[in-house]
Amino acid sequence: MQNRYFFALDVFLLAATVLLAFTARFEGWEWWTTWSYQAVWLTAAVVPLKVATFYLLGLYRRLWRYASVADLELLLIACVVTGGTTLLTGTVLLPLLGVVDARVPLSVLLIDTLLTPAIVIMPRLLLRSAAHRETRKGRLATGQRRALIAGAGAAGAMTAAELLRNPQLGIVPVGFIDDDPLKRGNHLRGLCVFGPLASLPATVARHNVDEVITAIPSAPGHVVRELVRLSAEAGVKVRTIPGLYEILSGAKSVSALRQIEIQDLLRREPIVTNLNEVASLVTGRVVLITGAGGSIGSELCRQVAQLHPSRIVALGRGENSIFEVMQELSRSYPNVEVVPAIVDVRDEVRLEAVFRSHHPYSVFHAAAHKHVPLMEISIDEAILNNVVGTKNVAELAAMYGTEHLVLVSTDKAVRPTSIMGATKRIAEGVVHATAERGNFNYVSVRFGNVLGSRGSVVPTFMRQIEAGGPITITDPEMRRYFMTIPEAVQLVLQAGAMGRGGETFVLDMGEPVKIVDLAKDLIRLSGLQPDTDIAIRFTGSRPGEKLYEELFFGADVALPTSHAKILRARDTHFPAEMTRLVEQLADAAWRRESVGTLRSLIHELVPEYAAPERTTGRTDELATRRRSSVEKARPIVVQGRTEVAPGA
Repeated sequence: MQNRYFFALDVFLLAATVLLAFTARFEGWEWWTTWSYQAVWLTAAVVPLKVATFYLLGLYRRLWRYASVADLELLLIACVVTGGTTLLTGTVLLPLLGVVDARVPLSVLLIDTLLTPAIVIMPRLLLRSAAHRETRKGRLATGQRRALIAGAGAAGAMTAAELLRNPQLGIVPVGFIDDDPLKRGNHLRGLCVFGPLASLPATVARHNVDEVITAIPSAPGHVVRELVRLSAEAGVKVRTIPGLYEILSGAKSVSALRQIEIQDLLRREPIVTNLNEVASLVTGRVVLITGAGGSIGSELCRQVAQLHPSRIVALGRGENSIFEVMQELSRSYPNVEVVPAIVDVRDEVRLEAVFRSHHPYSVFHAAAHKHVPLMEISIDEAILNNVVGTKNVAELAAMYGTEHLVLVSTDKAVRPTSIMGATKRIAEGVVHATAERGNFNYVSVRFGNVLGSRGSVVPTFMRQIEAGGPITITDPEMRRYFMTIPEAVQLVLQAGAMGRGGETFVLDMGEPVKIVDLAKDLIRLSGLQPDTDIAIRFTGSRPGEKLYEELFFGADVALPTSHAKILRARDTHFPAEMTRLVEQLADAAWRRESVGTLRSLIHELVPEYAAPERTTGRTDELATRRRSSVEKARPIVVQGRTEVAPGA
């Protein structure tokens, strides 16, 4: 119905345009006596041609109330086409047909050509503008939330457009903030760019903002952390849009706003896995995953299931966690066969029965004890699970022809000061020795703390916040590398595909994060203020803990691989009598030998292992230890660049 009115209006205005062109050319109405015949014929010829052109180009099939730049471009194309038609008709066609005795003046035709776009565009633009004003007035009248958009770039423009188009979202954008000085004071999507990110609190107060929307998909972690801090200072919520790659791929829309999560504060480029390489390990194969009920193991099950294995053997000793994984996989991947195996990796007889029944092509070994303080008081259990369990898995994999094995290791295996780290270092050595003996594609993967995994720092902090605090941190200078569970699993899968035998792979995880900063970020994300609403208490380092974790041994070089985010460590140097010493350590652990004996045997296998003395937590001792760690730092080479390994 709307376009019928535009059709009638176009016919009237285009006819008037011809008359207006003659009037402008001859500066008055005196032209009518001499040129009326040409004017009538020109009108009769070009108006139907123009309207027909508009119709063929689809101008009468547009909802001009919601017009966009693409619609404006179409209008201009139509006007260019009709301008050429007008010139051809007035100068050639009418004289050739003999309906006029003189051609229409070129100046009249040019004026008509220039006036046509304005005449055609103006009514449509007025309708679009009126609809826009009506929408904004309606939204403001209904008391919807007022949002300030952080980032006046492509993502910010998309966010503003989406919010303006969809009043049902309940959010009205009031403007932007952006650190680019060239953007300040300008307008984007009709909204002003007020100032830099640092002006957020003042801008929130001045414009009665209810929430902040972060529209900077590529922002580094420190920028997101600062936005969270400033938003908390201003007393408003902060949310973020999905990554731009998710929007462009159609996986999510701009309107799919969500609360900022702790992984947003890390803001590292996500790992991109070469699925073709990984598929060769999994697709159509039998895959065994140990520790399948844990955080890493269960995510391994999910990502492996996406690649259509013939069977997943989900092995673990906790029946409830294995049951939950099976239920989830049966719902999400009904065509993938999942076989449970309730087995302790220390039980060689039961474990061999699993290998004999399934003959796995690939094994992902994620079963391990991981809590540093607990393993300091349960040394024999750490050895039996982390060392003997890995030995059993690796030897049985070799015996039953498993092509690929990936050990999930940790950055705590580098120059370990804890039993957990030392046993994982020995486990790396077991895999390396097995790979070398049989020329197998068996590798280790080393990464830092995993966000959100069971027993990790983030869930612990969240429970403390929910309880009203305090948050307990061992040391104000404690730093750790962090990664998300999907990142960790993708690294494990990619390393399995890249491995040629015995290597240790490491994720380039960027800069380590101070635990105290992480705690403060979590408090702010909970809508509270650090040290005001939630106290932070320092308790002193626990046995086995280091202030800094390292990814490589300082004297070694981290070599690049075909994957930009994965490095290969050259610290696979183990004692010549590795096999004998591991057997001796295992026997001692089974016999529950004394702590001193077990530590001595571990030191023979890992000479760099040094058990730290228990800290008293006093400020002077903490300061001395920090100075010592800095003084001993020495450079390492990573992908051709020099870095400092703190505490090396």
